[in-house]
Amino acid sequence: MTPLTPEQEARHNAAEAAMRSTLVARAKGLNAVLTRNAVQTEKDRRVVEENIAAMAQAGLFRTMVPKRYDGFQGSIRTHLEVTAAVAEACGSSAWVLALTNVCAWFTGLFDERAQDDVFGANPDARVAGVFSPSTQVQRVEGGLVASGKWFWSSGCLHADWAMLGVLEQDKNGATLNQYLALMPMSELSIEDTWFTAGMKGTGSNCVVAKDVFVPDHRLLPLMKAVEGDYPTPFTDEATYQAAFIPVAALVLVGAQLGMSRAALSHVIEKAPQRAIAYTSFKKQTDSVAFQVQVAKAALKIDTAHLHAFRAADDIDAAALRGEYLDYKTRARVRADTGYVAQYASDAINMLMTAHGAGSFAEASPMQRIWRDSNTAARHAIVLQPVGEEIYGKALLGVENTVTPLV
Repeated sequence: MTPLTPEQEARHNAAEAAMRSTLVARAKGLNAVLTRNAVQTEKDRRVVEENIAAMAQAGLFRTMVPKRYDGFQGSIRTHLEVTAAVAEACGSSAWVLALTNVCAWFTGLFDERAQDDVFGANPDARVAGVFSPSTQVQRVEGGLVASGKWFWSSGCLHADWAMLGVLEQDKNGATLNQYLALMPMSELSIEDTWFTAGMKGTGSNCVVAKDVFVPDHRLLPLMKAVEGDYPTPFTDEATYQAAFIPVAALVLVGAQLGMSRAALSHVIEKAPQRAIAYTSFKKQTDSVAFQVQVAKAALKIDTAHLHAFRAADDIDAAALRGEYLDYKTRARVRADTGYVAQYASDAINMLMTAHGAGSFAEASPMQRIWRDSNTAARHAIVLQPVGEEIYGKALLGVENTVTPLV
């Protein structure tokens, strides 16, 4: 893409900040309805339709849809802040929103014909995705025929399209190419397999394909994408020039930011009304130990935000300059992602202790936040030890034998 002048960059950033502020305000405006439906979302093991409709009406599912299709074409920073605002009310709703929005971003990397297939026909189309590949793939004229099962497809119950990993092999089982394949949900089925302790309401079920034809233009070569080689012809759209794996990883922790803020607010709000059992403290706020726990938790939450926003701003700034993020920074973003999840969940754990055993009552939102946060923090791309090893190898110039997904 053509680099922006300083004046153009300043105008772009101002417009992005204004749009972000609008979307965050809309998300916060849904707090009452999302909070009211949080318990039902868990019971149903899927986000209730009133939440989906409210987020759609507010335009939140179009946060990362290209402007060419009446989307907001938002930055990664915008994605994080919108997700976090929703997560203050309902972690499961935020998770589905986050994964749907990043799949809209992935779609913006595809060939123009694929983008038209999805958003040209319906600008409000929603896409759910799973990277893990199926090997039940056959090359035919004009594309691939794919079958298989893809587990943990967050948002699939509310999606129009699925973006699924497929691995093309030769007759000896050697890999020829790995793709993300766009398939209409109308040609797929869903198995009800999502039974978990946390993030119960995401409905991250199993998507099933049986001999689904995928034309070549709806295939995104994954390893080329990891290096920033995208089929989209719209190379002046900075949003869709951002680094692939840093985006794919970082979007998984926006909900952690919002859930940790919600936990802190709840504990602070209730503290003047709660005694500390078997002590002389009639109010938690009178206890120095309680005060210190709350301060430590708040600082951990601040640290999570600082890591998340630094990473997002680095991704967005490089894309705006027309540069692909350098390897060392990409590795650091993997580590940043793990730190965000770890600091946020550590803060929530600390707040559970400070708030007291009542945190575990079913009537308390704290237990749901605790379960959701600790479940989301274990996503494979988010795991802190893996991110730290990747970053350590990058800093030391040691060969990365862990994963090509950097």
